[in-house]
Order: sequence, then structure tokens, then C-alpha cells
Amino acid sequence: MTILDQIIARKRQEVAAQQERVSVQALEKAPLFGRPCYSFKANLTDAGQSGIIAEFKRRSPSKGVINDRADVVATTAGYAKAGASALSILTDTEFFGGATADVIVARNGNPLPILRKDFMVDTYQVLEAKAMGADVILLIAASLRPDEVKHLARFARSLGLEVLLEVHDREELERSVCPEVDAVGVNNRNLKDFTVNVRLSEELAEFIPNDFVKVSESGISDPATVVALQQYGYRGFLMGENFMKHPKPAEACSRFIAQLRAQAAVTGPRLH
Repeated sequence: MTILDQIIARKRQEVAAQQERVSVQALEKAPLFGRPCYSFKANLTDAGQSGIIAEFKRRSPSKGVINDRADVVATTAGYAKAGASALSILTDTEFFGGATADVIVARNGNPLPILRKDFMVDTYQVLEAKAMGADVILLIAASLRPDEVKHLARFARSLGLEVLLEVHDREELERSVCPEVDAVGVNNRNLKDFTVNVRLSEELAEFIPNDFVKVSESGISDPATVVALQQYGYRGFLMGENFMKHPKPAEACSRFIAQLRAQAAVTGPRLH
């Protein structure tokens, strides 16, 4: 059993228990449920944006504790000020040290689209995402059947949420991509052995239909990598560990984006 299998099994137990504690009706009455969502897709494709999806992540199964002292409000506000195009916030508690409250408090006054990053297996979690003020959800192809991807994505869309589909190889991409998703993220991290290969994003780029925003996830630590991936059509770059490993993640994000803009000015405009 892989770590992903373990997480998904535990997630199904968690969702069942949470449904007993908080009803669907209660979620639909949450103060943030009715707010219009910010567009993840529009922010990433805006020519003036950095494309950086800055992540708040306290720990991970592969790295252990990354940063358990950073304040979620100060960090996410700092990410926005630094020029990030969107936020990614882990809400899984057991494996990543996150919480749904992290999204709720980060939402207050923050103008960026927020990705609720979790392991989605049930429409109840989509309702939770809407209730906590998220704008986009993550669907992981490796943990869902194609019909489940389509069902969850369609339900998310009905609530005004956008959808990021995560894939790890061409087979996952071709079996799972569907019109109901907005963006396709290539996770450069192998979830079986945790090795990282950024070239995977380059290799899969040509197989992602142009209807979807291309996002590269994991292993990005150099602005030159972002510039190179832009030439393959990528518009989103999800970065967590590279920022969170610093005592002040927002400052690390600000330095990275400043370097990215400087390098982009030298290499010329990105391809569209």
C-alpha cells in the first residue's frame, strides 16, 4: 500500500465522521458559502501575473515538519503582497498538519484565489471547500476513477468553484481529463518513492489540450525553471516547500518573484 493509498483510506473515514458532526445544511448556511469565487484560471492566464501558486504547508509525509511556526494569516497575506497569483492551502490534518480553519482565516481580506488542497473523495468535501471560502479544488487522478473526477468536477462547477486536475503520467492524464476541469497540474513528485523530476512537466506538456491551463507542481526552486516551463505553455507553478522551509516564507516568495520578473525581462515575454 502506497502512502497515497493510506491517505485516501483515512480520508474516507474522516469524511464519514465529519458528516455526522456537520450537516450539509449547516455548510450551506456558512457565512462564506454564498460569496462569489475568484477565478483561478483567469489569474493564472493574466499576462501581468507571476503565475506563482504559493502554498501554505506545515509538514508532509516525505519531509516531515517543514515549518510549524509560520502564521497562516501573515504568510498568505505576505504571499499576496509578494505578487503570487493564487494560494494553495493544505487542509489535511493527519498527514500535512493543515486545517479547514486555515482557509477560513486566510480568506478574510485576501484578494487571491485559494486552492483547497486536500484529497477529495466525496461531494461533501466540495461543499466544505465552498463553505470555508475556497475558490478551487484539487482532484488527484491517481486516487479517483474517471467517472468520479467528472462527477466531483461537475458538482464543484455547479457551486461556482473551479477545478485543478492533478496527474503524474500520460495514462492518468488521458483517462481523467474532461471538459469539467479548468486546469491540469503535472505533479513532478512520484508519490510512490517521493523522487522529483521537473522534466515530467516538459514531457507531458504536449499531451495536455490547450483548453486547460497548464500547471507544474513540486520541485520548482529556480526562477529559470519557471521561465523554461513557460515555453512549454505552463501558466501556473505551485510552490510550497521552497517557500515554507524559510523562517519567513512570504519574504522567500517575494525574492523569488522579483528574480523571476528580472529574468523574464531579459529572456522576453512568455509564449501564449
